[in-house]
Amino acid sequence: MPVTSTMHPAVGEAFARRDRAGRALAADSERIAHACREMAVRFRRGGKLIVFGSGGGGTDAAHITVEFMHPVIVGKKALPALALSNDSATVTGVSGREGPAEVFAHQVRQWADPADMALGVSRDGDCENVLRGLATARELGLFTLALVGGDGGAVVRRGVADHVLTAASDDPAVVKEIHVTTYHILWELVHVLYEQPGLIGEKATA
Repeated sequence: MPVTSTMHPAVGEAFARRDRAGRALAADSERIAHACREMAVRFRRGGKLIVFGSGGGGTDAAHITVEFMHPVIVGKKALPALALSNDSATVTGVSGREGPAEVFAHQVRQWADPADMALGVSRDGDCENVLRGLATARELGLFTLALVGGDGGAVVRRGVADHVLTAASDDPAVVKEIHVTTYHILWELVHVLYEQPGLIGEKATA
C-alpha cells in the first residue's frame, strides 16, 4: 500500500524515537567491546552464561541462550548458556515458597560457579527479581552484565552489575529493539573473540 501524506508524521516520529537510542548504542561501542572480551575470556576458561529476565525480558533470556549455544562460525564450538526463566517448575515453586523476588537469585545459587557470567534483562532496570539475581551473582564472583532501558533504574543506582548496557529510551518497544540488537552484537563478537584467543590475551588450545 502506498504511503500517504497523512502517514509521514507518524513515520518521522517513529524514526526519531529510535534515532536517539540507536546513536546511544553506537556510542556505547567501547563498553560493549569490553563486555565481549570479558565474556570470551570466561567462556575459554570453562565458564557458562546464566541469563534471566522478567516478562518480555524472560523471552529475551531464552533467545540469548539459544544464540550463544548456536555457533556464529559454522562447525565451531557452541558456548554453554542457560535461561533461568525457562524452568517454569522452579520459577513457580520458588515464587510460592520464597516470593517472586527470589526466583533468579535462588537458581543462581544452585547453578553458578565463580567462573560463570550472569546476564540480567530488565526493561527499566527496576525488576526486583533481576536485581536480586545480579546481586547474588556478583556476591558469588560471577561477571555480571545488565541490559536495561530508561536511566537504568535500580540496576544503576545499586551498582549490581559490572557492565550496564542501557537502551536510551523509555518506550518499551524501542528498548526491546535496542536490546535485541545489543545481544546479537554480544553473541557474534564473543564467538569471534572466543575463536581468536590472541585478541584477548589467551593462548590457543589444541
